[in-house]
Amino acid sequence: MPTAPSPLPDSAATDRPVTSGRPRGRVGGPTGWRADLVVAAVAVALAGWVTSGLWAGPNSRAITVNSSDQALFEWLLGYGGYALTHGENPLFTYLLNAPDGVNLAVNTSITVYAVLFAPLTFLIGPPATFLVILTLNLAGTGFAWYWLLCRLPTGDGGAPFVPSRLAAAVGGLFCGFAPAMVSHANAHLNWTAGWLVPIIVWRVLALRGRPGARPLTRGGWARNGLILGVAVSAAFSIAAEGLFFTALACGVFLGVWALDRSRAAEVRDALPRLLRALAVTAVVATTLLAYPLWLHFFGPQVFHGTGFDARVHSEDVLAYGAFPERSLAGVAGLGTGLAPNETEENSFFGVPLLVLTVGCLMLLWRAADPGRRATLRALAVTAAVFAVLSLGPRLKIGGTITDVPLPYAPLAGAPVFNAALPARLAMVVTPVIGILLALTLSLLLTRRAAGRARYGRWWAAAFVAALLPLAPASLLTVEREPIPDFITSGAWRDHVSQGGVLAPVPFTLDVLPDGQRWQAYAFAHRQGEFAIPSGFFLGPGGPDGRGRIGPVPRATNALLHEVARTGVVPPITDADRAAARADLRYWDAEAVVLADRVHGAKFPVDAEALLTATTELLGPPQRIADVWLWPAPEGGW
Repeated sequence: MPTAPSPLPDSAATDRPVTSGRPRGRVGGPTGWRADLVVAAVAVALAGWVTSGLWAGPNSRAITVNSSDQALFEWLLGYGGYALTHGENPLFTYLLNAPDGVNLAVNTSITVYAVLFAPLTFLIGPPATFLVILTLNLAGTGFAWYWLLCRLPTGDGGAPFVPSRLAAAVGGLFCGFAPAMVSHANAHLNWTAGWLVPIIVWRVLALRGRPGARPLTRGGWARNGLILGVAVSAAFSIAAEGLFFTALACGVFLGVWALDRSRAAEVRDALPRLLRALAVTAVVATTLLAYPLWLHFFGPQVFHGTGFDARVHSEDVLAYGAFPERSLAGVAGLGTGLAPNETEENSFFGVPLLVLTVGCLMLLWRAADPGRRATLRALAVTAAVFAVLSLGPRLKIGGTITDVPLPYAPLAGAPVFNAALPARLAMVVTPVIGILLALTLSLLLTRRAAGRARYGRWWAAAFVAALLPLAPASLLTVEREPIPDFITSGAWRDHVSQGGVLAPVPFTLDVLPDGQRWQAYAFAHRQGEFAIPSGFFLGPGGPDGRGRIGPVPRATNALLHEVARTGVVPPITDADRAAARADLRYWDAEAVVLADRVHGAKFPVDAEALLTATTELLGPPQRIADVWLWPAPEGGW
């Protein structure tokens, strides 16, 4: 058995990470639970700093660049609690996009979060719960990677993969607060759940089991397969696309590692137990996910592919050396705007960090024996593969899409790949860099402790020069229009029956999310439920059978959306009035409601123009509390 550190630990320490004592070679900073507390405190402090703009008013502030996704996740949290307490289907609802409904299984349903945090949602409301989860996601990701690096046992008697807790903390916190994580902190509860990745990696590496272990005993292949199956099922609910990328990355890494000659005996010994454990994982995950998977691929309101253009949502080759907007460098004016939007800065490492990473790999390679080189090679190949794939089907340079084809092109139409955004594959590179930083710093600290440090000050300067510009800035936030008293007081129940359709003006969409915010409030405050037409979700209706955001718009949706966007009221004809009443009959709307203040996620909304247009369509409204209301006539629309 090789004695070099291995991603597949030996039989003495396969299943349980090192948790106590002072393993051989541990250097740099506090150890044990004290180090854990320090790292946890730093992670929470950094997460609190990044999200501090929202903490200034958890129920009244929104993320400036992505209040639409924030409203969606708030709705999912509110609906999840409602579904749990009312015995409703958490993966399909007719309360959105009435009367057709929405298949939440093909959306990011975050069912596990919605269920686990339901008590908190009922206590403090969906917006504040959203903020709690977002903050915990960031802190948890940094701590989980630290925990894995300093506890993952290796093949030399169980010594940790990264002996220095300080080095593991640097690597882990980089993974938790890297540019991609801070960028996705702009309201993506799914992608900021990066803590899932080190947990799944740990359980994948544990699949080797222990020779001769009985099934369901500690270290046994059956137990390990069972645990991984449960973890995969939970991850599918929270971040299915991220789970897909994690599985691909594990496959590439282990494939390259297993092909190394120095690992041949270890691979032959582990392969039978690994395959048996994977079979158990497949059975467990398939059983737990049978209904969600059926609904995802074959249920109502399904679609194939995504409405997003893979060429646009590909990583610009220059983005790898650019600085992110919400970083010290970005705040100083060194941001580049190379991402398709502010939430998709998936690489943006900066040239200094890229140079440092190459230097780290060279230093580690020179110091490594054949066994450790197998791990380094697998890490490097994994990063290279995902970096190339993240560039998408056509090379993009400086914002210009060229005709140069890339390896992702034949994958773009393949199942599952056609529903993913290639730029996000760059996120796999982040933990590789974090691991290399941790290993390098640990090596340098070990040499320093042994009095063999060379160029220590130069290395320290390089780390500072590479990481300081990437120090995260807080997210930009804005005051959000309040939910009207008509909703918060429960007055809506005097005008809409339980489960009846309330049509907010303008009709709900990603850029006009108020209707779902109103619903989320009603869910969380036990007011009952009302349905709404339209909504922010992914559903069918895109070109060539692909998905689109929201339903295919009807005439009234389109007209009022343009009024909301431009503030211009076009001439309203009798044909427009007839179409509006036909649409309201189709939706079976019991009331049409316009608030005094309307939130626009991407543009300011002129409520006066909407009042004028809706009045010309439907006639004079009633004034109820702080809204304008058009009730359905006695004989219907």
